[in-house]
Amino acid sequence: MPRVKSGLDRLRAVGKPLLASRRVGLLCHQASVTGQLEHATEVIRSIPGARLVALLAPEHGLRGAAQDQVQVGAGRDRATGLPVWSLYGKTRQPTRAVLRGLDLLVADLQDVGARYYTFVWTLALTMEACARAGVRLLVLDRPNPLGGLVVEGNVLEGRFASFVGLHPLPVRHGMTIGELAGYLNARRKIGARLSVVRMTGWRREMRWEATGLPWVPPSPNMPTPDTARVYPGGCLIEGTNLSEGRGTTRPFEWIGAPFIEPERWAAALSAQRLPGVVFRPCVFQPTFHKWKGRECGGVQLHVNDQARFKPYLTGLALIATARRLYPNAFAWRKPPYEFERKRLPIDLLLGSARVRRQLERGVPLSEIEASWRGELAAFRRARRKFLLYR
Repeated sequence: MPRVKSGLDRLRAVGKPLLASRRVGLLCHQASVTGQLEHATEVIRSIPGARLVALLAPEHGLRGAAQDQVQVGAGRDRATGLPVWSLYGKTRQPTRAVLRGLDLLVADLQDVGARYYTFVWTLALTMEACARAGVRLLVLDRPNPLGGLVVEGNVLEGRFASFVGLHPLPVRHGMTIGELAGYLNARRKIGARLSVVRMTGWRREMRWEATGLPWVPPSPNMPTPDTARVYPGGCLIEGTNLSEGRGTTRPFEWIGAPFIEPERWAAALSAQRLPGVVFRPCVFQPTFHKWKGRECGGVQLHVNDQARFKPYLTGLALIATARRLYPNAFAWRKPPYEFERKRLPIDLLLGSARVRRQLERGVPLSEIEASWRGELAAFRRARRKFLLYR
């Protein structure tokens, strides 16, 4: 039996007074399952008096089939026959028509603990829509796969807000999605009628494997907890012409391009003695996405000390070293990216043009890391009163 009970696991016990005699909408995806792999739709429909009438889906769709940045339309769920409203297509926010007639919207989304992951921002926009429509919102909490102690990276600057970061957070925020809901509701002054069904058994130092919960990929390129661990740095590669490993069996762990010499790049990265990670030279051939069908030289990230590993700093090191070794081949990816058509994707991901300019000037990684310590300390203080687990 799992040692952690998610908010969904607890809903069957606490849900009747919350859901009975109410018309309920559900924001969910394929990872919205109990410790016994029962989907949230089944759990809600089993609660006496609850009427599940509509489903809402984030990026990748209700069943997680769509690839990254592929817009999804509305439809009907084959398993339940319910209408499915997409929040990653013509709109990223529930319309009044979608919310009309709902007494309560339940949100159950598995996050991965990195600012770029869009599910948190789907939830934030949904909170705003519910506040305007007067619909109560119930968030079912889930573990942060990266744990809840460590925070890392610069805090997003407001002028770089986008769908990979709508509010100033560090890249690795160390909060659960329920904690983030409370934090954003207060800090963004959303005013949603928000409740959170807390987990039991979860501690901030827990890594995913310690929870005992099954891992269901919350998106097509998040196949394992190992992927989530490297993602806060690996996702930065999306802002370059390097492959982040999409189209392979190890996305965000295999990084490279046809112009990369694996042994040379691995040696240069290893010389930096980054904590908790070993770089193995490798060759891979993506079946889709960047460099589809082309043989790419690169490295695989092997995390050998999770407690010391700094994924965001490692992502910056990958970029800085590739720029230095291959100045005529390396390039920043051009827009559009995540509904933005003007700003550089790397600036949206970094949440700042400052960090990109530091990389371009060859500023040492130790100095770049030192430059965000003050803002991280301020974030830790700001988040403290919103933490639900000590």
